[in-house]
Amino acid sequence: MDASIRVTELRASRGAAWIAEAFQLFRRRPVAWIALCAGWIALTFGLILIPFIGGVVANFLQPVFFASFAIAAYRQSAGEPIAIGDLFGGFRRNVRALVNLGALLLMAEIAIFALMALLGLPMTGPSDQPFTLAEYIETLRDKEAILATGFVLTAIIKGALWFAPPLIAFHDMSTTHAMRWSLYAALTNLGAMLIYGVLLMAFFLAGMVLWGVGLIVVLPLMVISTYVSYRDVFEARDQTLA
Repeated sequence: MDASIRVTELRASRGAAWIAEAFQLFRRRPVAWIALCAGWIALTFGLILIPFIGGVVANFLQPVFFASFAIAAYRQSAGEPIAIGDLFGGFRRNVRALVNLGALLLMAEIAIFALMALLGLPMTGPSDQPFTLAEYIETLRDKEAILATGFVLTAIIKGALWFAPPLIAFHDMSTTHAMRWSLYAALTNLGAMLIYGVLLMAFFLAGMVLWGVGLIVVLPLMVISTYVSYRDVFEARDQTLA
């Protein structure tokens, strides 16, 4: 590992502070952050609609967008203005490593999905005929344990690699180097990561109320906290666990 990089061991309560500090940045430039998130969602769904390769490309680019969010949050913290063009900041920072990270994440998601299928998750509806979403949901009854397994495995993978996009963007790391540092940082700050993850999930569920209107705030909080958490773990020097 790079001796110039240092991971700070934080109190578990810092996980909640990441969301609070992300909100402070959001409330100073709410329109800009909502526009950035709207652009991200629109581009992602636009890619998914492209036949055959669109969904793959969209997955490959997700770490690039999250690197862009981290860069935008850094610029705002430094007193610089942010705009919709910052959505593409990650494309100018070691984009190959970021795309490789997206490819590895997609492979992990496919492996988790395959495991869920092996465990008995139904892949089709109750018949070979066209079915509705409600009919498919009915086939998932008594499959809660399989769904929970998939959710937990996905959360572990996402959490372990949470810091990888900003590490690649800010330190020009290779994909594997950033993954190792991210895993080490996540394990070192497992308490903070757990509290952060639980709170973020709670905010997402709350944000889904009223047809998802609350996500207008929750999504910016999530993407801004990409930088806030990275800054706290890799740049803080005075908040180590006593």
